[in-house]
Amino acid sequence: MTDTTIAATSGNPTYTRMIREAVAVFQDERALAEAVDDLEENGFDRREISLMASEQAVREKLGDRYRRIEDAADDPSTPRKPYVGAEDRGTGEGALIGCLGYVGAAAAGAAVVASGGAVAAAIAAVVAGGAGGGAIGGLLARWVGRRHADDVEEHLRRGGLLLWVALRGPAYETK
Repeated sequence: MTDTTIAATSGNPTYTRMIREAVAVFQDERALAEAVDDLEENGFDRREISLMASEQAVREKLGDRYRRIEDAADDPSTPRKPYVGAEDRGTGEGALIGCLGYVGAAAAGAAVVASGGAVAAAIAAVVAGGAGGGAIGGLLARWVGRRHADDVEEHLRRGGLLLWVALRGPAYETK
């Protein structure tokens, strides 16, 4: 459990507020996901849960200021990102594939119809455009998944997956 002082500016005045948080380091992604599931089942909101940002974002903001994951855990300026579970990534990847498939099909069909093409040609264009757009979406989804896997591997090499949980009050410290 740590107390983090956050300084922020809103217009000209500067204000400081204390945020009480629990911090944990996980050595595998499955244990992290199970912990997040447990937190959500015990009343924590997903907005209160964050992970350390990508290694590149940390390096850009902090340089080589930390050598151990514990140093980053206690540094309030460590860049963070929201937790995105496997089911959410799967939904996003599916939407990416479906959306690009739809756009490809619609664009190809519209182009054939606008040029005065036959119905059979329009149907063939829709199928081909949908397949092409879906394939591009699939490649982009695979790239997103690979990027996530690379990020996880890098964090594990540096000492683990760092998770912060904001605590709304004393009752949440014992959950």
